[in-house]
Amino acid sequence: MRKIFLSLAFVLALMTSCKEKTQDKMGEATEAVKDEMSDAADTTAARVDNAIETGAAKVEEVAEDAKDEHK
Repeated sequence: MRKIFLSLAFVLALMTSCKEKTQDKMGEATEAVKDEMSDAADTTAARVDNAIETGAAKVEEVAEDAKDEHK
């Protein structure tokens, strides 16, 4: 009877230990994904800002050309 209880305690200890390691790995993976998504969002925002500035410059250029043609 004592061996059974000791065996169950040992198995429970192993399961708890593995569970903690799994939780640690999940936490690390979650942080890595969060960092990657943040970097991707920053890159996308920078590209959008650049596209807006480029588009605005082209619109101003076309407007100036149209203004000069109507003079």
